[in-house]
Amino acid sequence: MLNTQNTVLFMTAGMPSQFPADHIPQIALSGRSNVGKSSLINTVLGRKNLARVSSSPGKTITINFYSIDKKVYLVDLPGYGYARRAAEEQKRFSGLTDTYLRRSTPALIIQLVDLKAGATADDKMMFDFMNRSGIPYIIAATKCDKLNKTQRNAQLAALSEEPLLNPPEACEKINIIPFSSLTGEGREEIIKVLSSLAEK
Repeated sequence: MLNTQNTVLFMTAGMPSQFPADHIPQIALSGRSNVGKSSLINTVLGRKNLARVSSSPGKTITINFYSIDKKVYLVDLPGYGYARRAAEEQKRFSGLTDTYLRRSTPALIIQLVDLKAGATADDKMMFDFMNRSGIPYIIAATKCDKLNKTQRNAQLAALSEEPLLNPPEACEKINIIPFSSLTGEGREEIIKVLSSLAEK
């Protein structure tokens, strides 16, 4: 099992030349700007302020590489879908993310979806990209504590029935992990995923 306490921010990359060139497995975090990526990082790694939770959604246009136990990178991609981002920033953000996904080919993408909001059009575009690229992925359904039991079950059912999460070429349904940074639900499951990839 990974020692998540042995985690450092290895690199903040604003350009492709700064991406790590070693062969340590990389697990990328993808999702829209206020889906809770920083909160998930802090909760999973058991650190309060390792990843800064921005008060301004869409502000980050760098890729952060967190080295966990020197065995795996958790890669925080810039959030997408922030309408107020300036055109030049949009271009830079898209180019950096696209280059990372094409050049680095992460071992897995953890795609974050706000369970209360459901899958947005931008989320579905990402589902389609991952299906076509062949990059393995799972879903972390964030903010599940904000729903009552009936709402939660309904939203999870709707997400699990999303056609893009059940592509014909897939052998099985995409794994959906309900996650809450408030209660810690889903933390152990994600750590198991990280550990399994670190051992390969």
